[in-house]
Amino acid sequence: MASEKIAVLYVDDEENNLFSFKATFRIKYQVYTAISGDEALKVLSAKKVHIIITDQRMPEMTGVEFLEKVIEIDPEPMRILLTGYADMTAVVDAVNKGKIYHYLAKPWNEEELDMTINRAYEKYLENAELKEMNVKLEDSNNQLEFLLRQKLLS
Repeated sequence: MASEKIAVLYVDDEENNLFSFKATFRIKYQVYTAISGDEALKVLSAKKVHIIITDQRMPEMTGVEFLEKVIEIDPEPMRILLTGYADMTAVVDAVNKGKIYHYLAKPWNEEELDMTINRAYEKYLENAELKEMNVKLEDSNNQLEFLLRQKLLS
């Protein structure tokens, strides 16, 4: 998994921001973009994504509403919220409802966003490893329970 490019989905209703993000990060990351929450959900149904970055203020579906839907579909991608407004209610909602990993102000700073993507991916890998270890532990536990039942029956 470490050799693959980090897959990042950037969601923003401003086309210039989508172009700018893709131009900045397309060489380093596998970049997907979407101009709305609905379009982003379609991307997520077709592509494996590690990191989701979304603008908060979008017509039809806010970033938080989009992230709530993402969690129902696939809670594994790390979620980052961007907003150009000092909207603490949106940030609180993002933490509580959208279960975001990080919050960044717009306009984004390339270096800060790059570092945040990398830290989020490290957390993504940690979560995946923990999930895998829990599955193995559950399997081992089931095997032990089976052996114990066999021993008790004989």
